[in-house]
Amino acid sequence: MEVMVVERPPEFLPRITRSYSDCNSRRSDDSPLVRCQTSCSSSLHRFLVHSAAECSDDAICKLIADLDSPSIESKRLAATELRFLAKHSPENRVLIARAGAVAPLVALLSHPDPQIQEQGVTAILNLSLCDENKSAIAGAGAIRHLVFALRFGTPAARENSACALLRLAQRDDLLAAIGCSGAIPALVSLLETGGPRGKKDAATALFALLAAKENMTRAVEAGAVRPLLDLMADPESGMVDKAAYVLHRVLSLQEGRRAAVAEGGVPVLVEMVEVGTRRQKEVSMLSLLEICKEGAAYRRMVVREGGIPPVVALVQSSSEKTKEKVSSPPT
Repeated sequence: MEVMVVERPPEFLPRITRSYSDCNSRRSDDSPLVRCQTSCSSSLHRFLVHSAAECSDDAICKLIADLDSPSIESKRLAATELRFLAKHSPENRVLIARAGAVAPLVALLSHPDPQIQEQGVTAILNLSLCDENKSAIAGAGAIRHLVFALRFGTPAARENSACALLRLAQRDDLLAAIGCSGAIPALVSLLETGGPRGKKDAATALFALLAAKENMTRAVEAGAVRPLLDLMADPESGMVDKAAYVLHRVLSLQEGRRAAVAEGGVPVLVEMVEVGTRRQKEVSMLSLLEICKEGAAYRRMVVREGGIPPVVALVQSSSEKTKEKVSSPPT
């Protein structure tokens, strides 16, 4: 299937795809579970975790073999060790993948033991930080298994699945496969029901996936507009910026504009133009412009909500590129 990649967002929009350290450093590495696993494991385990840069091929092969062990504990410890080995070392990510770890780790993503699943998901996330590994991860069927973990896993597994899908979505040739896998409804669900970090991970992954026009339609059909507007209207969520950027992409689609209006998006956007940060004001102004393109009825709605005075004031102090966008006649 040919993927239609949409135009890049305006220059003022920051890159909301986050680095690994932002995406995963706050994960469960320091949780009681992992501390317990570390204290209960062998000296080899502790050595591997804390001396990842010096791990040997033999040690990696032993851990990969343990992933297929009938022992639940052996599987869990092996996945945990591989996860830590891949966490900070680019060299280890390549070595682990080349040694054949990807397929057995992918098999753990749907494991009935929630902690094995969580460690497997996080290990795959860490391996996906290496661009060289992305083809192998996708080729091993990881996308559908990540979606399974995104839907049914622990909170950390859901968050890390969203991050792993984000990493894979950075390859244009995988956008369609991820979109067809059911990832977008699952990400919308995380956006609605996840914790603060889960919501941010979901928004970031959605932003990346919406680079493909087909995925915009899927996002609208999955009901993404309502939770995005709710987050934009709640400054305490810490999600105003991210939600606004994702909504702006959705509004480039006719169905997205109509959904935003039907869900009461015009008052939310007008208020953001009035009281938001500079960046929030600009993205909201451009979103209102997208809505106005839909027709005279929507333009009258923006006028009734008092959107014209703050937009005019903002345009007068905006960059030349933003002014050009606002002054362009609706099509």
